[in-house]
Amino acid sequence: MLNAKVFDDISAKFSELAESGPAKDIEKNVRALLTQGFGKLDLVTREEFDIQSQVLLRAREQLTALEARVAELEAQRDTAAK
Repeated sequence: MLNAKVFDDISAKFSELAESGPAKDIEKNVRALLTQGFGKLDLVTREEFDIQSQVLLRAREQLTALEARVAELEAQRDTAAK
């Protein structure tokens, strides 16, 4: 019968083989290519996108408030002109 230590040893050997084999090199090269390609695309990070979304939301809220204020002032002017 095989005990758990034998399975652990076999698992460790396979892990070492996978880390030092060509698959690891291929993964590293693909990551480098993708990183380089994405760098040329002028993409933004999720964090930058979320920050700009918040800035835009605040700007919209301020614009809505200013539009309401202008409408209020125009109504007062029209009332005073009569």
